Amino acid sequence: MGYFLPCKITVYEEEGKTKIGLPKPTAMIGLLNDAELISIAEKIEKILIDVLEKSK
Repeated sequence: MGYFLPCKITVYEEEGKTKIGLPKPTAMIGLLNDAELISIAEKIEKILIDVLEKSK
């Protein structure tokens, strides 16, 4: 799990707008085919998306 989290977050500018990007934890953890880890990744992903939405 340590290889996948914490997630790398990228901040960049495109066409005059600041954007934030990150790989989805579910996509990375999904490679392991472990239902428990996928569930954890889904929770983490939701939290990260909420944080990004609030940063707008």
